[in-house]
Amino acid sequence: MEARSRTVTNQAPPLVGYDVFSCDRALSEAVARHLPEELLDGVREELRGLGRASSSDQVREWGELANAFPPRLRTHDRYGRRIDEVDFHPSWHRLLGKAVAAGLTDAWGRPGGHVRRAAGFLVATQAEAGHGCPVSMTHAAVPALRAEPELAAVWEPLAASRVYERELRPAAEKAGVLLGTGLTEKQAGSDLGAVTTSARPLAEDGGYLLTGHKWFCSAPMSDAFLVLARAPGGPTCFLVPRVLDDGSRNAFALQRLKDKLGNRSNASAEVEFDGTTWARRVGEEGRGLRTVRDVVAAARLDRVLGSAALMRQAVAQAVHHASYRSAFGGLLVDKPLMRNVLADLAVESEAATVLGMRLAAAYDSGAERDLALLRIAVPAAKYWVTKRCVPVVAEALECLGGNGYVEESGLPRLLRESPLNSVGEGAGNLQALDVLRVLRTEPAALDAYLREVGEARGADPRLDRAIRGLLTELADLEGAEARARRLAERVALVLQGALLVRWAPPEVADAFCAGRLGGDAGSAFGTLPHTLDLRAVVERARPVE
Repeated sequence: MEARSRTVTNQAPPLVGYDVFSCDRALSEAVARHLPEELLDGVREELRGLGRASSSDQVREWGELANAFPPRLRTHDRYGRRIDEVDFHPSWHRLLGKAVAAGLTDAWGRPGGHVRRAAGFLVATQAEAGHGCPVSMTHAAVPALRAEPELAAVWEPLAASRVYERELRPAAEKAGVLLGTGLTEKQAGSDLGAVTTSARPLAEDGGYLLTGHKWFCSAPMSDAFLVLARAPGGPTCFLVPRVLDDGSRNAFALQRLKDKLGNRSNASAEVEFDGTTWARRVGEEGRGLRTVRDVVAAARLDRVLGSAALMRQAVAQAVHHASYRSAFGGLLVDKPLMRNVLADLAVESEAATVLGMRLAAAYDSGAERDLALLRIAVPAAKYWVTKRCVPVVAEALECLGGNGYVEESGLPRLLRESPLNSVGEGAGNLQALDVLRVLRTEPAALDAYLREVGEARGADPRLDRAIRGLLTELADLEGAEARARRLAERVALVLQGALLVRWAPPEVADAFCAGRLGGDAGSAFGTLPHTLDLRAVVERARPVE
């Protein structure tokens, strides 16, 4: 007979084997809202399959192994030849293969492509976030490729392929490719215009040789990279393939891999171009910043979606734990104070999901008003949602107590991952300044934003007051740089409130407006007014069928 001290009781079962998509009501409702009726059945079936796989024991194990055994750089082979390769654990390749097969690099050329891809990205990232980097960069590179139709004709179908091939070969010999970026430099960071990498034109049309060093090269084992370099006409965008058409390796020297706080499964590298690195110009010479603008915007939206995914998984784990764990005479989920914490977290998670999916739908729409909305809403959402990710994950971890602090719970990995999306594609100040720039220079974007939030006017007095307050702040932008963060925050919060008032259940919208717009909550999570229907909010966030 087993000793009583060894009997395990009062522990939540592992949160595995459920449909991550269907059990996320905010996400599944957004997909139904934003996709044409004729696409829904097929898309739902795809996302349910991905949702079940993402919570399976097998895929979860892949995520654990890919992070426990991070990538290793091999600069030379056994004979001393330079090879500049990165070795990944087999689980990394399995995760990437599943993501590519699910269409997570295919958005630009199919009906409803951005919404269905965004939903899939949000689901897959909950299993493991690191492999989302090459998926995201490949997706985001397409707008730049289209600046050169000849390049796009070759590379875009390969980028959108459902086939993942890990081997480095000429693109013409592959059924699918991944694309990375090399934009930032040691002396410049987010100031892309301060690029010092040089590009010398060759006699052939569009060919250049690059000399320089990139401080951050994302997904360094990709098949090609979008790189900024200074050509005779100014900063220009280039496509740098790893393998040239004749099968030889391009000069692409990986100097080291970054030792990062989180995102351990994914490689980020420093790379050097030695003056013989061949590149093909993308877009006009001197117009590189404009060429990569849409790339950066698409990648920023993925940062929003990635943060929404981390928040959703953290909240799902916290609600699941509290639904099984008893303390002080009852289940934690039924304790008023814990219920307040869980509801507050759930509202934050749903607001992030609803906003991210609305912006994905704006890409699909292609309407002038929606495209204008993206110019202000993407940097505002990137600023605010990614900033909220760290405290949400940290509070969710605390809901599990000591159980959440141990690696086996999965919460520490989520917490290490949570600051990344705020840093990538421009940290907070850059996003806030971009919002300010749009407010000052693009009246069509502000008009589109005001029309969007205006759809909800009159539905909640707290939202109406927040809209009036924002308009008052926007009326005088003198000396606004010092308060650009406040402006970006208010732009994002008012937009989230408007979307929730229109589309979320009343109890969710009520809690958001009370806690985020009405000033009727404290600074920490779990300080919502007790008169709200918090039980319904928590129940909606429960990860069950």
